[in-house]
Amino acid sequence: MITMAPPRTTELHGCQVRLPAEPATAGEARDHVRAVLAAWDVPVDADIAVLLASDLVTNAIRHQADGTITLVVTSSPGQLRVDVYGTARHLPPQGPLPAEVETGAGLALVTTLADQWGWYPTPMGRAVYFTLAFAPEP
Repeated sequence: MITMAPPRTTELHGCQVRLPAEPATAGEARDHVRAVLAAWDVPVDADIAVLLASDLVTNAIRHQADGTITLVVTSSPGQLRVDVYGTARHLPPQGPLPAEVETGAGLALVTTLADQWGWYPTPMGRAVYFTLAFAPEP
């Protein structure tokens, strides 16, 4: 009798944390991302992931309209993704990001070091994300 092994499930790790929109939050976000990467044993350069997450959080705080931002970290086979949700007080929820936002020092790092990055509108404003690719385990 021939039996087939069941298909491997796609492993997906995910967590989110709401953080206050204040300067100390960038440090909290760095600590959170570093702890998640260690707990999940994600094979990406932790220093790069922490740096890019910190830059997105700092940018969200700079443009924040209310008191909180949300940091979401997910990992699936071959990819780590970090999303930062906020409400931009002077950025429209639709259309391209203004040139001053796209050319900020933080997004220059994201553009250079991330495998992908972008943004999308949300009901409360917008989210900015980046991904880092890695070789999935066989």
